[in-house]
Formats: sequence, C-alpha cells, structure tokens
Amino acid sequence: MTLKTLTPLELFISFSKIGLSGFGGVLPWARLTLVERDKILTSEEFSAILGICQIAPGPNIMNLAVCVGARFCGAKGALTAALGLCLGPICIVLLLAFLYDHYGHIEAIKGILRGISAVGVGLIASTGFKMLRDEFRYPAMFLVVIVTLIAVVYFHLGLGTVVLIATPLALLLAWKKAQTL
Repeated sequence: MTLKTLTPLELFISFSKIGLSGFGGVLPWARLTLVERDKILTSEEFSAILGICQIAPGPNIMNLAVCVGARFCGAKGALTAALGLCLGPICIVLLLAFLYDHYGHIEAIKGILRGISAVGVGLIASTGFKMLRDEFRYPAMFLVVIVTLIAVVYFHLGLGTVVLIATPLALLLAWKKAQTL
C-alpha cells in the first residue's frame, strides 16, 4: 500500500475536527475521521496504531495524534496533530468551566450532563464493536479478546496486569496472522 502524503496543515485540520467533535472520549470520532471520512488510515492501521498507543503512557487519543502526525510529517506533524486535537477543546472547556461555575447548581443542567455521559458510553461501545468486526478476518484473535474480558470482568485485574497477560498471546497470534498474508 502506498503511504498517503499529508501536510502539517492537513493534519492540524483533521485532528481539529476530531478534537472539536466530542468531549470525554473522542476515540469514536478519531476512527470515523481518520478511517472512514478522510481515509488517512485503513481500519487495520488504525487498530494497530491504537494498540500501541494504549500501552504507552498518557492519553490514548493524544498518543494517537502524535503517532499519526509523526508518521506523515515527522516531529512537525506530531506537534501540529497534537495542537489540532487540543487547541479548540481547551478554549471550549475554559468557557464551559466558567458557565458551570455559575449555573451548575441548576437541576436541569445536572440532568443534561447525565444524558451526555450516557451518549459517551454508547459512542465508545460503538467504536469497540467496529474494531472487533475487523478481527472477524482472523478469528484466532478472539482468543485475546476472551482472555482480556475474563481478566477484567471475572478477575478484576488492572490494565498493566491484563497487558502483561494478553500481550504474549496477541503477539504470537499477530505473528501467525502476518505469516498467512
């Protein structure tokens, strides 16, 4: 596959769209923008980069912006993608903080905020299902999903422990998957 070329400005605009599309969880918008709308990454590339970003320290979405930006434009791309992701939302959050400070005690405002959090949960679940759909191409990877779910849901293990348990299996299966391509 030929690597698409992007300018730092194009990265800034794409990540600004992502950053301004949601609060408290822009991962669904990141996938929609990068994979489906702008076609900057394939679905498989997005999942692979996100997997790396999830085990790196820091916010997943910021790690994703830095990785994608660096991939296309080096350090300048990493910086512009990260700025695009953050600049607009920082301004909006400061405005919302000011408004919440003055009107947060109103019961209707509290109800609106509860509804917004339910929407966020639905968006994250939707993205998870879209990413899971990609794994149907190699069903053995469901073993990693099952091990992860058991570790989290049944044993209540933390992220670090789950990563240590699931990573060797995921690497082995990914290696086998790469051998079949």
